[in-house]
Amino acid sequence: MTSGSTSARAAGLDMKNSDMTVPAATSAASANPTTDWPAPRADRPVVGAFSVPGSKSLTNRYLVLAALADDDSLLRAPLRSRDTLLMAQALRSMGVQVEDVPGDSPEGDDWHVTPAPFRGPAQVDCGLAGTVMRFLPPVAALADGPVAFDGDEHARNRPMGPVLQALADLGVRIDDDGRRALPFTVHGPGAVTGGRVEVDASTSSQFVSALLLSGARFDEGVTIVHTGATLPSIPHIDMTVEVLRDAGVVIEVGDDIDADGRGSYAWSVEPSDIRALDVMVEPDLSNAAPFLAAAAVTGGEVFMADWPTFTTQPGDHIRGVLERMGCEVTLDRDGLRVRGPESGRLRGIDVDLTEASELTPVVVALCALADGGSRIRGVAHIRGHETDRLAALSREFTAIGAQVHETEDGLVITPVPREVLHGGLFHTYDDHRMAMAAAVVGLVVDGIVVENVGTTAKTLPHFDRRWEALLDGTSAAHEPALQRTV
Repeated sequence: MTSGSTSARAAGLDMKNSDMTVPAATSAASANPTTDWPAPRADRPVVGAFSVPGSKSLTNRYLVLAALADDDSLLRAPLRSRDTLLMAQALRSMGVQVEDVPGDSPEGDDWHVTPAPFRGPAQVDCGLAGTVMRFLPPVAALADGPVAFDGDEHARNRPMGPVLQALADLGVRIDDDGRRALPFTVHGPGAVTGGRVEVDASTSSQFVSALLLSGARFDEGVTIVHTGATLPSIPHIDMTVEVLRDAGVVIEVGDDIDADGRGSYAWSVEPSDIRALDVMVEPDLSNAAPFLAAAAVTGGEVFMADWPTFTTQPGDHIRGVLERMGCEVTLDRDGLRVRGPESGRLRGIDVDLTEASELTPVVVALCALADGGSRIRGVAHIRGHETDRLAALSREFTAIGAQVHETEDGLVITPVPREVLHGGLFHTYDDHRMAMAAAVVGLVVDGIVVENVGTTAKTLPHFDRRWEALLDGTSAAHEPALQRTV
């Protein structure tokens, strides 16, 4: 990741206004938002190259920092998906300019961001995006008027209390009728004093990231002390720390020791300006996971040219998972290559996904097709994701003949012969990761129909087209010489 203080406007960019309508989670293949999709069955090992667009996690962090910065920023190759378009539109509603400018990415234009004083009244549609509903309330506290937040129906069930309580503890007025959930209104006083605040982030690391991203703009900065027993997805906090430091923010990471000698995670952000950004957004490694899994479950070979050699993205953990399950995984300067076992048979795995819980659905699909039993640990918090992912995964995989059972903090997968698995409608609960998991299973199980595949537009537009292109060999990605015989 790189950043710079050079103004994108000063560089003489040819800008155009982006009067962009935020799409619902519609299918790439149809305008019907509830289109069901027969998952393609692979009749041979999957061999090919693929690419995925920019990281959602990075794009939305960069958008927030660019809105808070002291000059214009340029985001190169940003992800354009439902979650990121919602973030861009939310920032526009508070007075920030987010405009399209020509870029080099085949995925679309770059984004030029011009910061401005945040204003209210404003309305923020969060959709089902955790980054929008959690990252923006601290930004809204810096506005000079009320900012109302709401989202999709299930968004009202997603945990919000810790970040709203933290803002209230810092003196910000929150109108939520005591629910500490969507819908709510942040009555921005135009400034936040800041200081020390305690947060229980055991249900989502995004509560910490939300306060870190805006903390440099608080009068006294912010010191955040995590009080919960567990802290999931720490790499996402590391990602936030890294992008803040790239923007010139001084942040210290350490322990906070109380009077009894007990310690907890703590982060301290000094008050300062935030430098403008000129950044290339990394590809989304979590969105790459199902394409890598395609090689694993079919005994094929896939290649991704732009996999970073260093990254804070939790999705990078998929490399270790695939190796432990019997795949050959090679990362070098050319890119990432994954070769599945020639038999297509995978080993079971006992894995802690606390730091990469977003991989859970695809890993469950791999485990359901493995020869040995598997256990996934450390992911109790994903019950509060787009849906209750543990319940949904257990229910849907059991419905097609697998044996997947919930535990207190994860799932146990008991092996069954692949021949026992059968087709059926795989419900996705408007959860993009559920749809991706279903597509992986559909490669080796006849008759899997993915409910509302368009929900994948949340983070990966045109997932179904990309999937079909890899399977039929028409992927536009650069393809090196591949070794696997088909």
